[in-house]
Amino acid sequence: MNRALLVGSIGAGKSTLTHALLGSGVKAVKTQTLTYYDWIVDTPGEYTENPLFYKNIMATSLEVTHIIYLQDATNRKKIFPPGFSLGIPKHPIGVITKADADGADILQAIAQLKQVISKGPIIVSSAFTGKGLEEIRKLVTLNSVEEMKEYTLSRSSEDVIYYETLYN
Repeated sequence: MNRALLVGSIGAGKSTLTHALLGSGVKAVKTQTLTYYDWIVDTPGEYTENPLFYKNIMATSLEVTHIIYLQDATNRKKIFPPGFSLGIPKHPIGVITKADADGADILQAIAQLKQVISKGPIIVSSAFTGKGLEEIRKLVTLNSVEEMKEYTLSRSSEDVIYYETLYN
């Protein structure tokens, strides 16, 4: 079974997205430790914001097939170092959260995620409206970057992007 690790800043919407993806209807609370759900592993935001915790992301990545990198569309702060996904040999998926929030800057969030992943899908999402959830679920079932690219390019939505640098 494929499993995804969600990483992102404190308050990026990891737990809210997790519950929306699982359809649990449970209100999200601050994640204090790694939390394992059906096919999702939710991480505390501190794992991403403090480089001392990167080893926890690396160790937990051994248990998953995909890493979902979350970028809050309302947060202009750069969270991940450039090329961060290259250090984790798992299928990357970029997800923009809070796309429907006041002050959301989708283009800025896309630009930030393009610095994190060198190749892979980027999904604009909203846990409240359901936007992008179907695509995220489907991407986690796919077993290669090529399958993820094919699926992403088959979608006719501006909220589903496939990104690939010139240097891969």
